[in-house]
Amino acid sequence: MLNFILRRTLIIIPMIILISMISFLIITLPPGSYIDSYLANLQQMGGEVEQSRADTIKERYGLNDPIYLQYWKWVKGFPRGDFGMAFSEERPVINIIQERIGYTILISSLTLLFTWVLSIPIGIYSAVKQYSFGDYAFTFFGFLGVSIPNFLLAIIIMFVGLRFFGINLSGLMPVQYMGEPWGLSKILAVLQRIWVPVVVVGTAGMAGLIRIMRAEMLDQLRQPYIQMARSKGVDEIKVIIKYAARIAVNPLISTIGWLLPQIISGGTIAGIVLGLPTLGPKLYDALKIQDMYLAGTIIFFNIVLILIGTLLSDILLALVDPRIRYD
Repeated sequence: MLNFILRRTLIIIPMIILISMISFLIITLPPGSYIDSYLANLQQMGGEVEQSRADTIKERYGLNDPIYLQYWKWVKGFPRGDFGMAFSEERPVINIIQERIGYTILISSLTLLFTWVLSIPIGIYSAVKQYSFGDYAFTFFGFLGVSIPNFLLAIIIMFVGLRFFGINLSGLMPVQYMGEPWGLSKILAVLQRIWVPVVVVGTAGMAGLIRIMRAEMLDQLRQPYIQMARSKGVDEIKVIIKYAARIAVNPLISTIGWLLPQIISGGTIAGIVLGLPTLGPKLYDALKIQDMYLAGTIIFFNIVLILIGTLLSDILLALVDPRIRYD
């Protein structure tokens, strides 16, 4: 098992280096630069900037340098936690990420917990009670959850809250608590609103996982070893939970590789609609104005999370099913 983990870990190191190059290349591919976007926005508002001023800004940020030199200026500070300066806010990228990463991890972690805690037992129930009223009800919910976009569900919840209950559910906390030190009242205010992004972002993922878990359970319940266990008089609950569900959950474990990146990118549009202080909306803004160091860093973190999630999936699958760890 240790050799298995070491092999997977060593593969990640060269991939991170390659990913940093690809992330930076993706950001620099669109024509123009942050200065061009800045000047275009300024002209739309009726303002003007002298060309000498624009050239000075380009020189300060090294936008006239070759792409390989810009990349080196970006990555050379990684070991000490320096990811460059955010052009739009003229402060270190790491400071912006630190301001939002806590809220991002909190919302995403609760969303993943909400998704898994509900989807696994519902999927098991739907498979065991196939074609029952409950199975049809959860199937309908699954199709509904997959078909409704996150941002539309967010708008519906905000409308219902404001129209029928007089509560503004946008943002993560009421305006009066912004900038105030953390206390019991502020924590309670956040908890009263945090369920909205959790439900909005988690509904689609939960609906999909329910369908996967149901299909896998149906397949396992028809396997010969399940029929053998039942013929020997093994308790039905044990057959379902210990034997069938243990194998059926493998595809869900393998999806951790793409669930972790949702810590950053999951529900970006919903985050914009709800006005959440997370990294998803900040990534959208950075891409829109071509703030390459900020956008590149967030994309880099997002892809690194994919690698970490894939590693965790490999380890968990090897623990659940020992056959996987052998070549």
